[in-house]
Amino acid sequence: MKDWIIRYSFFFMGLLLFGLGNALAIKVKYLGLHPWEVLNVAFWQKFGFTIGTWSVITGLFLVGISWFAGRKYISIGTFLNAMLIGPFMDFFLWLDILPDKTGTWLDYVYLLIAIVIGGLAGGMYVAGGVGAGPRDGFMLSIADRTKLSISKARIMVESVVLVIGWLMGGPVFIVTFFYTLLFSPIFQITLKFFVNLREKLSAKTAKQEAKV
Repeated sequence: MKDWIIRYSFFFMGLLLFGLGNALAIKVKYLGLHPWEVLNVAFWQKFGFTIGTWSVITGLFLVGISWFAGRKYISIGTFLNAMLIGPFMDFFLWLDILPDKTGTWLDYVYLLIAIVIGGLAGGMYVAGGVGAGPRDGFMLSIADRTKLSISKARIMVESVVLVIGWLMGGPVFIVTFFYTLLFSPIFQITLKFFVNLREKLSAKTAKQEAKV
C-alpha cells in the first residue's frame, strides 16, 4: 500500500508540474512551443474552449487510436495523463500568477524554465511507473505498426502534428525546433534520478514494515 502511495505521488506531482511548465510556456508562446502544444493552441485559436480542454480532447483521441491499434500501451495512467495535464495547465493560467511576456530576453529565460520544469515533471511521472502518456503510447503504437524505430516514429508524428498546427496558425518559431533537443536530456537525467529515488523510498518502506 505504501509503495502504491509513493508511485502515485510521483505520478500526480509530475502531472501537476507538467501542467505548470506548459502554462509558463504558453505565456511566451510567440517564441514557439512543442509541436503538440502548437496544435492545441491552434485549436484554441480556431474553435475556442481552452488550451487545456484541447489537450484533453487530443489526448483522448490518441488513446482511442492506440486502443484500437492494440491496447499494449494503454493503462490507467494513460487515461489520467490525458485527463489531468490540460486542466492543471488551465488552472495555473486561470490563477494568473505566472509572468507575462515582456518582449525581451527574459522571455527566453521563462521558456527555458518552462522546458526544465516539463523535463523534470516528465521524469517524475514516468518514474511512478503508472503508465505511458497518450502521446508516448501513440508513438510507440506507430513504431510497432510501421516497424520504425521509436525515434523515427516520434520525428514522423511530431513533424505531421507541427505542420497541421502551423497551417492552422499555431505558434511556430525558432524554439519549436529546439524544444525536443532541450527537453529530452533533462527528461532522461531526471527520470533516472526519480526512479532511483522511488526505489530507495520503496526499499526503506519495505524495511520499516519488516521490522513491524
